Amino acid sequence: MNIHSLIQLLVVLEECRKPEAVVAELKHVIQSYGFEFHGLLRYPRHSEDLTGAALASDWPEGWPQVYVGKKYMLSDPTIRYLAFAQQPFRWKDGLAAFRKDPHYRRMEQVMSAASGYGLKDGYIFPIHGRSGVLGYLSAGGKPVDLSPLEITLFDAIAKRAFWRLLELRGEDASVSDDLPGADTRLTRREMEILQYLAEGMTSVEIGKMLEISNHTVDWYMNGLQDKLKAKNRQHAVAVAFRHGLIS
Repeated sequence: MNIHSLIQLLVVLEECRKPEAVVAELKHVIQSYGFEFHGLLRYPRHSEDLTGAALASDWPEGWPQVYVGKKYMLSDPTIRYLAFAQQPFRWKDGLAAFRKDPHYRRMEQVMSAASGYGLKDGYIFPIHGRSGVLGYLSAGGKPVDLSPLEITLFDAIAKRAFWRLLELRGEDASVSDDLPGADTRLTRREMEILQYLAEGMTSVEIGKMLEISNHTVDWYMNGLQDKLKAKNRQHAVAVAFRHGLIS
């Protein structure tokens, strides 16, 4: 396959009249690029598993059941990194972003288990809306290196396939893309603090983890509460869960 096949797919997706056609065309191009497995999913909200969020998927046999049964989503570094990633990223980069996280060993275990099912490495292409991340395309298996242009085109394909599938299934209106008054354009540091707060850590504990003062943590939290229009820290966490910013 080549660049032209990716460009052509963007046109073909628009012309598809059935969800099954979108799924088939997407799978064909993904596999032609060397990716063995993939999933196009809504961003899983708190308490939702990946099987219920999938619009199209082709994973190793048994892996979805293991993933859900062992509650890997709670420690999956790619899902956590997706919450504040603005651009496509590789799975291994998602893990590397949490080297100082207290749950890093658990994240390594998740990635090791995935590797045992043939999911060695891959890419995630986030799909954003005004209220934050709405979904994503994940493609991987054996390591595949994409050029910057190919990454850009796959990113566009992920968005087009996501919205086209929802449209053909009559579900596009069900995807909430706005919560009045809240600004969810958070920085990476704000997302880190918010995630730690959701895990029950105090300002002092978060400060030690990030090697900043607890007063600086409080300063970030005041900014987070303003952005999320939250009355207090607990309300900020609740709003973040509702937006899908943390899981």
